Amino acid sequence: MTASPPPESRPGPEPLPGPDQPHGLDSTAQLMTRLTSQLHTQLTAIRPAGARPATRAAAPVLVAVAHGSRDPAALRTVDSLLAAVRAARPGLHAELGHIELNEPALPRTLAALPRGAEVVLVPLLFGHGHHVKHDIPRALADAPHLRGTVAEPLGPHPLLAEALHERLTEAVRGESRGPDAVVLAAAGSRDPESADDTRRIAAVLGERLGGGTPVLPAYASAARPTVPEAVSTLRAEGHRRIAMASCFTAPGYFAARCAAEAPWAASSPIGAHPALVRLVLHRFDEACAAVPALRGGARRGTGTRPAAPAEVPAPALTPLAHA
Repeated sequence: MTASPPPESRPGPEPLPGPDQPHGLDSTAQLMTRLTSQLHTQLTAIRPAGARPATRAAAPVLVAVAHGSRDPAALRTVDSLLAAVRAARPGLHAELGHIELNEPALPRTLAALPRGAEVVLVPLLFGHGHHVKHDIPRALADAPHLRGTVAEPLGPHPLLAEALHERLTEAVRGESRGPDAVVLAAAGSRDPESADDTRRIAAVLGERLGGGTPVLPAYASAARPTVPEAVSTLRAEGHRRIAMASCFTAPGYFAARCAAEAPWAASSPIGAHPALVRLVLHRFDEACAAVPALRGGARRGTGTRPAAPAEVPAPALTPLAHA
């Protein structure tokens, strides 16, 4: 009669060697290492087949959306702005896309992102015009491998007024007196909401200037008044030191034309100003509030404005020197 084989059993942990064994452990650290290794082996043995340890979800990608220009300084400027955004928030995945005229084009930037990525498109524009309401959401809708939302444009906001004010201060630094009136030069749009945004930017800049300097919005195209028309209006009111505040992210055709029409001092485009860097991140953080809802099945790529957390506090009002 043949003896039956013993039933299968899972091997247990090795007995810990004692001090009298030839290869015994000689320190508490070695003992703890052996215990940790054995515990890991046993836990691995009971993990379900194919199970993977939980991984942390990737943060949304910030896609900064610039308009684009044939002026080579435009691309250098928005590249510098995006580099400053990355430096201000290490670890943030931030990419650049253009609506037209420059590479990378926005569709190409979105196509290069991994399937399933969540994105927040931050327009480097200042109002709710056609690009913000239609072109940018359409580009997101045409990237079905992504989930995301479109952030608010950069204006109006107190941080934008801070940046415009400091660029004006730079423009009149060599003058004995500051401006007695300001023309806020913007690109312009046929959308009345965009014009309303520009008027609100002008109002916030006027507050930033201390409330005693009139700020009149004007446009490079598609809306009125033009910069020369705004200048004529201010001259008729008795103003002589009329400065132009350039409400453009980067150099380009419209910015250059508006500057050429300024009768006195003209500020440079805002570029990588620290306040604009903070504003880009603020708009990104606002829009990130909508990302969990997108995970829950909300409609994507519609350009619907996200619920915003508390606004960044307005900076202290500071008139231009010698104004």
